[in-house]
Amino acid sequence: MSFDVVGFDLTEGVIHFLKVFGGVLGAALLIALLVSLLKYGKRGVGLFFQGLGRGCRDFLRTSPSRVWAIAVLTWKEATRKKALFVFVIFALLLMFAGWFLGGSVDRADLQVKNYISFILKSITWLTLPVILLLSCWGLPTDIKNRSLHTVVTKPVRRQEVVLGRFLGFTLVGTAVLLVMGGIGYFWTVGQVPEEARKELIARVPIYCTKLSFFDNAGNESDKGKNVGDVWMFRSYIEGATREHAAYLYDNLDVDAIRRAGKMRLEYNFEAFRTHKGNIDQRLLCNLVIVNNKTGKRYLLDHPIQVQEFSNRASDKTITLEETVNYLEDKISKDGEGNQRVRRTANLFDEILAGNSITIEVFSLDSGQFLGMARPDLFIKMPDRPFASSYFKAIFGIWLQMLVIIVIGVTASCFVKGPVATLLTFGIVMVGATGLNKLMRGLASGTQEGGGPFEASYRMLFHLNPSTDLDAGPLTVVITAVDQVMLGFLWTIQHLFPRFDFFNMNEYVANGVDVPWDATLLPSIAVTLAFIVPCLLLGYFSLQLREMEAK
Repeated sequence: MSFDVVGFDLTEGVIHFLKVFGGVLGAALLIALLVSLLKYGKRGVGLFFQGLGRGCRDFLRTSPSRVWAIAVLTWKEATRKKALFVFVIFALLLMFAGWFLGGSVDRADLQVKNYISFILKSITWLTLPVILLLSCWGLPTDIKNRSLHTVVTKPVRRQEVVLGRFLGFTLVGTAVLLVMGGIGYFWTVGQVPEEARKELIARVPIYCTKLSFFDNAGNESDKGKNVGDVWMFRSYIEGATREHAAYLYDNLDVDAIRRAGKMRLEYNFEAFRTHKGNIDQRLLCNLVIVNNKTGKRYLLDHPIQVQEFSNRASDKTITLEETVNYLEDKISKDGEGNQRVRRTANLFDEILAGNSITIEVFSLDSGQFLGMARPDLFIKMPDRPFASSYFKAIFGIWLQMLVIIVIGVTASCFVKGPVATLLTFGIVMVGATGLNKLMRGLASGTQEGGGPFEASYRMLFHLNPSTDLDAGPLTVVITAVDQVMLGFLWTIQHLFPRFDFFNMNEYVANGVDVPWDATLLPSIAVTLAFIVPCLLLGYFSLQLREMEAK
């Protein structure tokens, strides 16, 4: 895969959420208190705390039956608006997609990737816009038609209205996703050619905990050589030298590997040729498995041919049975040199003993370079069915839809439908595109050119971004003001959801099972992190809004 897989630290995520939520909540309460003081004078303090107390009582008296009743009404309203007609568009796409995808490529693995990418993107781009419009226009339409006035005059609290909308639109979106996801699964399995169906799998990888590079002198680094590639994802080692890469695997579940009866390794190395050489011959590399407990080294008895132009998992899989043949250096009797002798070792009792190993990769071709990144070599556990990864991706779309519903309904509590639509769409775009990465770079101070005031100063005096500012009082003032601005920007950029967690299509298209700790857990955490603040914002917005006004 062309991206790294990094686990999500739940404890750190909760602490991060509390920092952002506490900061925003404290600022909102302070602003509300100041506004109340300016508007009502001394009496405003009492009114402020009365409003907080009323809010606490309302939330404690929330009625699930009233929430469900509003959810059912929301469902009926969505069906009256013909929201489920999206099925017709989806059906039309499926009817004609096979014509264009069937002969698009000759390779079986790329055909599978095309089918999976098409079906998941179709489901995403058909359901999410419909749900966004429904959630943004529901409450403003009810307020305009004065139908919500009938509801709020009954014993229904504002948070129940918001919760009912959340639940109602979620039910609509869930029904749409269940039908479209089920049809899409059977369509994909049926449309994929017979010879390509073996690629419909969910590989379960165990990635290394650390990747290190060593030069000829044995110096360790986190990066290898740079061959001038614009894309810096992979680092390179030179062939026929002592340079090598070391993949560290800690806390291996040897019992699980033993139950599988073998250990499978899959690689995705990239070759960089400095001369043509034998173009018909692939680059070769050696793998050495080092037991970190005993220090013993096991050089596999045959070099690996780097299948750089194949995307089939079977072409890049190395299988180690229970008995492993390896080569061992032995000093000759005359002491004039070493000779390699072939030996055997038990995979589970010797090589994997201690649950910690390091796999060293050496390139054998002189003048050629071998590139690799952390996900490019992993241990394969027994494969899971394709349905496992596919429906996890559907679950990711469902979580993404839930975040859009929460933001859309909340926006519709204090602005009208068109504005709520633009606001929600803007938040989604910032969270889903590179703008969020730009904001994270500015907030963390890693963006070149400094903060807003420093950047303005550099533009005014035509200073290079890489040049340090002259020491002096003005630089101190600029740096101090930028620190305040960057702190504010740090808070603002975390108000946008990170939709990159929800995109699980790449895993499914590449035949990899969707990981829990790197994708599913952060997706669930992001969704839950937006529900509570949006519910509070929606409640107090409806408290301050005149329901009878058009």
